[in-house]
Amino acid sequence: MSSPRPLRRPFLRRLHERGLRAVVATGALVLVATACQLDSSVAQDVVRGQETGQDAEPMSATTVSWLCWPGRADPCSIPLDTTVRTRGKPDRVQTPARPRPAKRPVDCFYVYPTVTNQWSPNASPTAAPEVQAIARYQAARFSSQCRVFAPLYRQISATGGLLATMTAETAYSDIRSAWTSFLSRVDTKRGFVLIGHSQGTLMLRRLLREEIETRPAVRKRLVGALLVGGNVTTRTGRTTGGDFTHVPLCTKRAQAGCVVAYSSYATDPPWVSLFGNTRTDFSGWALGRQPAVNEQVACVDPAVVAGTKGAFSIVLPSGRFPGGGVQWSLSRALPGGEPTAPTTWVRLADKYAGTCRTVNGSNVLRYAARPGSQAPRQVIPGTGTHLLDINLGLDRLVRVVQLQAATWTRQQTRR
Repeated sequence: MSSPRPLRRPFLRRLHERGLRAVVATGALVLVATACQLDSSVAQDVVRGQETGQDAEPMSATTVSWLCWPGRADPCSIPLDTTVRTRGKPDRVQTPARPRPAKRPVDCFYVYPTVTNQWSPNASPTAAPEVQAIARYQAARFSSQCRVFAPLYRQISATGGLLATMTAETAYSDIRSAWTSFLSRVDTKRGFVLIGHSQGTLMLRRLLREEIETRPAVRKRLVGALLVGGNVTTRTGRTTGGDFTHVPLCTKRAQAGCVVAYSSYATDPPWVSLFGNTRTDFSGWALGRQPAVNEQVACVDPAVVAGTKGAFSIVLPSGRFPGGGVQWSLSRALPGGEPTAPTTWVRLADKYAGTCRTVNGSNVLRYAARPGSQAPRQVIPGTGTHLLDINLGLDRLVRVVQLQAATWTRQQTRR
């Protein structure tokens, strides 16, 4: 049998390369989504984004289902009491100095990562146990600094990754509808923070590019964006270009109107890494934009913006994640497994230090365990500690939002 003829025409060669990249990209998306896939049972309690708490209708341009909405008892409004563990010393209970303030200066718009236990290409927008749990893990701690809004959406499931372009459009249409609803119902004088992880970051990358950057009046309300674990891109060596034209990466303490983005690795990422490297970035195939050859994946050390020094810890809710793939992954990634404590939150005793570095072509937040501590384990090759991206140094991220909100508020009073 003769060997295939080389593709000499530039157009055909590019088409061939893009086809191969699409196959790799789809496989990567399925791999990450499968890691977070839970059992097949589905909770049917859908909540509406209104104070009435009535059952929701299917998602549409005019009806949005909300997981978290200010003033309700929901996963984003859990208590903030924390057990602080220190190696060799008794546990210490830390309670907030004052109750969660009723008048927080800004709002947070949170989009959760791949967590659904459903096998349909797009999950139904239901407040299933795993969806509620991930909001507690990632979004609830920010409620000390902002009112948290979190839409339910028809996110891409593990099987949906095989139809990435089609399923991504469905997921994004829900996020865009929720964003439109959010803007129409919130005071135009209030600022907002975008918070996303993994698939949530993919959705917010597109939302920021298409719905915020293009509208100067809305862009002025951007307090900051925590776009974690989702391969945000910039022009190589610059703070803009790539995904965003006007909104830069954050480069200094308390800077507002900018992006914090990174993926965490406790060991050196391999040459084929799913995060930190445009060569293996799958997000373009899901959201309609491929990184150019002169772009790189962004990495911003949150310690720089938070103005913190020294080691950081893992902070997460006490108790087990509600079953399935996420629980399985957490039990293997966390030193000592999932912690339990008499308080709502636990700050683990293990300490870490590190910053953004380029290793094997990947630009990542590379950290290591301090002496006497144990680093989280990588569960899926090439993904680092993706599942814990936000909970690693979570209080630093909360501090980032606090400082950005203060900076943005001061800027508004000067205008």
